[in-house]
Amino acid sequence: MNVKFWEKKPVAKEPKKKKSFAREWGDAILFAVVAASLIRWATFEAYTIPTPSMEKSLLVGDFLFVSKLHYGPRTPMTPLQVPLTHQTIWGTNIPSYTDAVQLPSYRLPGFSEVERNDVVVFNYPPEEEHPADLRTNYIKRAIGLPGDSLQIKDMQVFINGQAIDMPEKLQYKYLIVPKTQLSPKFFQDRDINLRDVQLFESGYVVDASPELAEQIAALDFIEDVVLLKETPDKIEAEVFPFVPSRYAWNRDNYGPIYIPQEGATVAITPATLPFYEKVILEYEHNENAEVRDGKLFLDGKEVNQYTFKQNYYFMMGDNRHNSLDSRYWGYVPEDHIVGKAVMIWMSTNPEGGFLDKIRWSRLFNIIE
Repeated sequence: MNVKFWEKKPVAKEPKKKKSFAREWGDAILFAVVAASLIRWATFEAYTIPTPSMEKSLLVGDFLFVSKLHYGPRTPMTPLQVPLTHQTIWGTNIPSYTDAVQLPSYRLPGFSEVERNDVVVFNYPPEEEHPADLRTNYIKRAIGLPGDSLQIKDMQVFINGQAIDMPEKLQYKYLIVPKTQLSPKFFQDRDINLRDVQLFESGYVVDASPELAEQIAALDFIEDVVLLKETPDKIEAEVFPFVPSRYAWNRDNYGPIYIPQEGATVAITPATLPFYEKVILEYEHNENAEVRDGKLFLDGKEVNQYTFKQNYYFMMGDNRHNSLDSRYWGYVPEDHIVGKAVMIWMSTNPEGGFLDKIRWSRLFNIIE
């Protein structure tokens, strides 16, 4: 009989403790938050149209899916943030982040580059209250690409000297001069937002397409419909680069302007510096850059040329006379690009009643 004295008796395993109800729910919520955060960061994010700058292509009340896959998702610049928030904690004015840690921005590979006429969501560049990746989201159409020369003549956009096709649902401001007072129903029947109708002397100023303006002008109770476009001799001091004494431009007659491209070098002169000053000082992440007496200094040395570190874009709204866009604040840096608007998944009419609150015809429309 062989006896092995050194063998230990098997020890009975203790039964695995069952998770408490609270622990199970906590784990499930944690998993859901992590999964939702990853999906939102890397694939698609929901977005709402709050302003009429893209009408009639996109309407106030449209709910969109914005693809991060097209241009590639950005790595977080502000990592210390409450998940699934943007600037504040839901329903409060409490900041949802701290900027104590700021990281460089990198973009993962995407399906495509930004192409002309893409509808793009981006962080509003001039906003200084928040870090770059948490600035307010804007949505416009990419009209000018890196390296382009852009000019607007009599409302027509020219790229590199060639007239480009205008968006299908473009709008401008018109003055409607009626022979009698117009009711709210007149505007609602023609899909004109009441909140954007302005009384002006003898009539009403509205945003409308050229086709709709022609239809209204043909009505027997309308005296006249006037396109409110600016003439080349009108100067708007509010347009970029904010030097009306040198660049006498306006919203309808603008440029030419060069859109910076990564690796391109430009001369820095008193004439060109206004176009690139904000880019070099704020968007290019230069630690020791400053402008003194109209001259650019890098690391304490005056420079007469500059090479760009990233690409830039010129964005415009389809509602051309009711859009705060690149004509008024300049270029959009590539690291401010959030994603491409691809689909309308829901649309509600802020002025609609119980039966017509949802715009059923717009559900699941692809954005072009």
